[in-house]
Order: sequence, then C-alpha cells, then structure tokens
Amino acid sequence: MAKGKEEKTGDEFKIIVTNRKARRDYEVLETIEAGLSLLGSEVKSLRGGKANLKDSYALPKGSEIYLYNMHISAYEKTGYAGHEPERPRKLLLHGKEIDKLISMTETKGMTLIPLKLYFKGKYAKVEIGICRGKKAHDKRAAIIERDVKRDMEREFKQRR
Repeated sequence: MAKGKEEKTGDEFKIIVTNRKARRDYEVLETIEAGLSLLGSEVKSLRGGKANLKDSYALPKGSEIYLYNMHISAYEKTGYAGHEPERPRKLLLHGKEIDKLISMTETKGMTLIPLKLYFKGKYAKVEIGICRGKKAHDKRAAIIERDVKRDMEREFKQRR
C-alpha cells in the first residue's frame, strides 16, 4: 500500500492510503465516495498515515454497508480506551446510494472494494469501487497492453 500526499487548492484533499492491488485484481466499473464512522483514536491514527486497505472489502448488513478488514493501527497516545484495529466500520452513504450498492452486489461476480482512503477537508472519506474480479488471462492481457503502450511512448520520445 502506498502512502501519498496530494494537495488540491480550495477543498483540502490529502490521500492517506491507496489500494493498488485492487486495480490489478479487479475491473473497477464505478466509484462512489463514502464517509466513515470512526472513533477519535482512529482519526488521530489516520492523520498519522497508519492505515492499510490490503484485503479489505465492503458488504451490506441489513440496510447499511460496512467496511471489513481495513486495518487502522492503534494510536500510541491513547490510554485504556483505544480501538480494535480491524473492527467493521460503517460507511456513511445516502439511502439511494445504499440501495444501488446492495443491488449491484447481488449481481454475480460483483463486489465492493475500497480504492482510496483520504481526508477531504476535516472528514475522512473512502472511495469505494464497484468491481468485478479479473481472470488470470485478463491480468496478463492488461500487462501486455501496458508494456506495448510504454514501448510506443518510448519510441515517440526517441524520434523527437
């Protein structure tokens, strides 16, 4: 997982963690921005960049959607009232968005994968991708396509 610090003017935007493995293993069909229901010690730990999206996913539970296996390390300066690092965290979405995501996940082969975790202003946000798993031959084709594109760009640079 890569840590990055991208800044935008106006609406402050700071990426904490990206899930690079998700784009390699899944075909992302659509993305949705969602808020996270977090504890104070979790927010402090996120501000320090101590999070990991590896192997995390989102599932509907009743009429809500929860994010599972997202690891947020314990904040060092918290006393006895810390947090569990891999607890399920509720995603904050509008009702129509929740209904849409639930209907999409009921389709065979579709899943919800977190792609990015970032702060937008003072709020922690997660970018959720509606994804379909890639087969091994799809991954190989994507690698070959990327290599061909890189070689073409190299050729154009050399000709200039």
